Amino acid sequence: MIWISGIILSITGCQSSNNHSSDDPKAVEKIVEEIVVDYGTYGLQARDRIKVLLEELSSLDKSAGKRWNTIMDLWMSEELGNPMNMDILPDGLPDTDELCIVVLGFQLNPDGTMKEELIERLTVALNSARKYSNAYIVCTGGGTAADNEDASEAGEMAKWLVENGIDQTRVIVEDHSITTAQNAIFTYDILTSLYPSVKKLAIVSSDYHIATGELLFKAESILRANASGNEKLEVISNAAWKAPSGSLSAMFQAGALIELFGDVETAFAIYYDNYDIHSLPPLH
Repeated sequence: MIWISGIILSITGCQSSNNHSSDDPKAVEKIVEEIVVDYGTYGLQARDRIKVLLEELSSLDKSAGKRWNTIMDLWMSEELGNPMNMDILPDGLPDTDELCIVVLGFQLNPDGTMKEELIERLTVALNSARKYSNAYIVCTGGGTAADNEDASEAGEMAKWLVENGIDQTRVIVEDHSITTAQNAIFTYDILTSLYPSVKKLAIVSSDYHIATGELLFKAESILRANASGNEKLEVISNAAWKAPSGSLSAMFQAGALIELFGDVETAFAIYYDNYDIHSLPPLH
């Protein structure tokens, strides 16, 4: 298996997040923040205001406007996360090293062992990796074990896959991330830097997490593309474990998109429910 170190970009300096030409980056950042927080808070009720804000963004920075128009269309689409494939990837995907199965991590037990939910996600990944025997598999997730600083989600996941028969040369470990946004950022760094054959991604996670995973990996690719339609990585499918409980709100997704854009402080204020929605204009 391949452990990756030394090529991870600092999240606060992510190249995708700051790829705009406006003379006033703070103005661009403020508009993007309002767009995603409005949708995270009000949903489709905010569609008219989001349209106005996107036009304002385009007037400041044409490239940023195109990218965020595409991301918002994706986020608002009923197709996001659908169709959801349970337990194994569907037929018809490329069985070559063009495909990479991305397994999203889950917090470890304090001693560094994996919780049942993570093992269930890995079982879906294992079934899918056996079906597509030439695909790579990326395990994502950093150190989340309170009492074992040597353990990482991705490291434990990779060992489990190899122990269950997956060739270690197919397994890639991304063990720096602590959020789903960082999963997308750091996985993109690794694949585009070291695995040029990979063009297509399939996301594996719990059912309630699939739409968020797809949104963030697609958005990261859109933000990094040198032009609309020239994305290096394309999310083409998913496979999910049906969790007995769990949910992620649209506001959580808003925070994750803001993290992709590079404003980590605001993102974590949203994650920890410390963001003051009243700092933005009321929805009319």
